[in-house]
Amino acid sequence: MAKNKKKYRFLFGFLIVIAYFFVAARPIPVEAVLTPQWLVSLESGYPLYFEGGNGVSGGTPETAAEGELLLPFTLGDRFGYFSRDGGFTLNRTVRGNVSVSENYWAEYDAVPRSIEIRDPRDVVQAEISEPGGYPFFIDNRFFLINEGQNSLTALDNDGKRLWTYDFAAPITDIDAAAGLILAGSLDGIVELLDLSGKRVFSFEIGGSRYSAVYGCRISQDGSKLAIIAGFDDQRFLLMEKLGDSYRVAYHEFLSDGFRRPVHIAFIDEDRWVAFESEGCLALYNIGARNSIKLPLEGSITALDSSGTDGLLFVVTSQSERKKQLVEIRLPQDIIMKAPFSSENTFLGRQGQRLYIGGGSTIASFALSRR
Repeated sequence: MAKNKKKYRFLFGFLIVIAYFFVAARPIPVEAVLTPQWLVSLESGYPLYFEGGNGVSGGTPETAAEGELLLPFTLGDRFGYFSRDGGFTLNRTVRGNVSVSENYWAEYDAVPRSIEIRDPRDVVQAEISEPGGYPFFIDNRFFLINEGQNSLTALDNDGKRLWTYDFAAPITDIDAAAGLILAGSLDGIVELLDLSGKRVFSFEIGGSRYSAVYGCRISQDGSKLAIIAGFDDQRFLLMEKLGDSYRVAYHEFLSDGFRRPVHIAFIDEDRWVAFESEGCLALYNIGARNSIKLPLEGSITALDSSGTDGLLFVVTSQSERKKQLVEIRLPQDIIMKAPFSSENTFLGRQGQRLYIGGGSTIASFALSRR
């Protein structure tokens, strides 16, 4: 009984956050409106629907309908998949280490003897015996990273090894798109591999006292690379394809740096690169060849990697429990700030839907214009 009361107190607190969107969080005229659709406690799995949301409060399907677009989540000690209308195909407590992507997930021990790769409906897709590493899913493909984090192995759909590529230093970040795999490592080198595991491009960043790649991304067409690397000084680079190679098209020293992975993403159909900088969010305009700095309170804990329709959402953290959802109209208008309290956060976006999570609760909002 006490547990239920605590849960519903948290739900009420989250409802106050929703009210804040409409009552207080309008520092300038708003073109985009966030309309609440539903709110669900991960502990119960039963959504509370708001007016305009699809569904009836007090009930939810056991699973989302077949063929529905699903969104993966990890929040606190839970992970799984949910649909647009709040139905879950998977909603479970983390029991070990877990790797989750849009299409696959795997839970495994610190030294796994075997790994089962499952889909969002908990169906086994492949089994890897004696993996000698940890599963990693990206661009709808299976990979293993070895225990030393300096070797990448590609797997086929049955979990069989296709190829292995060894790096000179531990991998610090990795991305994939357009049939290419981009990896950055602790020695400040980025390497680009093709689908057969052959290296097609390599570049040593240099220019800093301490070398390391803290973030790297590849554009959807594979023509551009965005990189955050080095410390003292830390640098942002945009590289563009020229023939069979890539050249530095833009370079910027960052005033202060992070010795940890940074948030970085191509957004708004690859028109911008959004990346974390000290005390701000930086936005690089690829067409105009310039960057904009938007001051933010605290550090970035989640970044909307789509930025579609000229809108970008960011979650910042000012303390262990003090968080804030920020809505940005590109290029530099902050049109909403909504604070909430939670130790952990989740941020997801699919088209005209925004999903925000805190504690053990996820809420859905529809994006519309007025």
